[in-house]
Amino acid sequence: MSAPDQQPEELVRIETASLRTLVQYAGASGDFYEMHYDIPFARERGHRELAVHGLLKTAWLGRLVEEWFAGRGRITVLDVSYRGMDFRDEPVSCGARVTGQDGDRVALEVWTASADGTRTTIGTAEVALTEGRS
Repeated sequence: MSAPDQQPEELVRIETASLRTLVQYAGASGDFYEMHYDIPFARERGHRELAVHGLLKTAWLGRLVEEWFAGRGRITVLDVSYRGMDFRDEPVSCGARVTGQDGDRVALEVWTASADGTRTTIGTAEVALTEGRS
């Protein structure tokens, strides 16, 4: 982004999913895979904790970008790939970084990362700037 509008080049927010969050998301999305709410089921499959839904992480990224550009643009692309698991009650860093701008289009790198910094979701987003348009 250009210096005059003082837009940060990168934004990171921490999200944490409680059991309530996971159950609410399961109900809202219809994703009732036991890995997200049944700890004995998760542990039987070798996981130490309940997994955060991949699409919930995508929603967090979408919200991050949407709020970052609120009133100045709209998301036209959000494309992610899941690379690892995040777990209940553990902080998940959600980040976005400007990688370029072509006219009214801003390209972003987006990601989630676990507490140890491992990127668990990677992707891209594009925002169409609408500032000053009627």
